[in-house]
Amino acid sequence: MRPYALPVTASSDASTASSTPPASTAPHASSGNDRIVWIDCEMTGLDLAADALVEVAAVVTDSELNVLGEGVDVVVAPPEAALAQMGDYVRQMHTTSGLLEELPGGTTLEEAERIVLEYVRTWVPEPRKAPLAGNSVGTDKGFLDRDMPALVGHLHYRIIDVSSIKELARRWYPRVYYASPEKTGGHRALADILESIDELRYYRQALMVPQPGPTSAQARAVAQGVVATSALPSRRPATPSRNGATPG
Repeated sequence: MRPYALPVTASSDASTASSTPPASTAPHASSGNDRIVWIDCEMTGLDLAADALVEVAAVVTDSELNVLGEGVDVVVAPPEAALAQMGDYVRQMHTTSGLLEELPGGTTLEEAERIVLEYVRTWVPEPRKAPLAGNSVGTDKGFLDRDMPALVGHLHYRIIDVSSIKELARRWYPRVYYASPEKTGGHRALADILESIDELRYYRQALMVPQPGPTSAQARAVAQGVVATSALPSRRPATPSRNGATPG
């Protein structure tokens, strides 16, 4: 296990994505309703039938994306069969990152799950309150469902996938998409998940309405308009013609 204390880096420009804030060091009195559990995994490949988890990192944040405590980063020793069938691309990736040489000293899946769950429960004591978050995190969740069911069972069924926001930005706000922070995590689980947190912080500042946001009345008006425009054509309210009659 490699606990990680986040660095403190000042930023003088509040209009750009800030550096990851300093980690809080003491659990807060919270059931976890405002918490987000960020997890990234490294695997020998993407095939759930043949590939294995080799690294799992977790970081808990509050709703403002402030990191709580220290994240955990656990290297898992995979079965020899999973290593033997690992493709050249993945093998080179894990060699370059230094992960491959750490695998012989990795822990078991059971111990890795215990370590990660212990950290998560420190900040999210009540089960099924905090959602899982990350980039393309459905892939990670597939392996976690298979290998760490107790961890997944402690989380809410909802997911926050930063990649979904990225895809919307690419379609609706391409300038924001192309100006997003460069990723340099190098396919190590902890570095990658910290970059996911920074990426969501960036999109929050660059795309989303500044706090406190619209009034309740304004929000209801937007909701009414969205419902009206997203209905199927046959179900939309009839639009009166210029003379006041409803088209037939």
